[in-house]
Amino acid sequence: MSDDWYYVHQLAVLAGFRLTVLANRIGCEDEFLLELHNELAEGLAAAIARLRSISALERQLASEPDEEGLAAFQLHGEKECFARFRITLLDDLEIDFDTNEYRLNGGDWHSALSADCDGIEVSYPRLVALTDEELGTLAPIVRAIRSEADIAISIARVIYG
Repeated sequence: MSDDWYYVHQLAVLAGFRLTVLANRIGCEDEFLLELHNELAEGLAAAIARLRSISALERQLASEPDEEGLAAFQLHGEKECFARFRITLLDDLEIDFDTNEYRLNGGDWHSALSADCDGIEVSYPRLVALTDEELGTLAPIVRAIRSEADIAISIARVIYG
């Protein structure tokens, strides 16, 4: 497939996966799995919106002159953002090793340092991926999206200690 059709192909693939996720969520009896389905559908919708933006900018460049280069610059930025696109369904953990701090889901920063009579300890939480059993019928869909659409999907929870 040529580079000209890559984003159109990605748009079709992600739209198909979004429909699959929405159809699969109908059978969810577990609130947790229902929420994961909803989050994945929203993440796919965001990826689709970015692809539509890329397609619109490509059409604009093909049909209109871009003397200032603004549309080309914006298109380059949209493509870079899509290349780094990631869907996080549960927890997102950021760690700053320079300051020994961490934050969960974009919240406040917390210190990983603790001190007692035995000295100073640095203890960061960690992310643990959900198992296929925990994901149920969503597991094969997520695997297919990761492999066919090349979209990063994180489904992990934070564990302390």
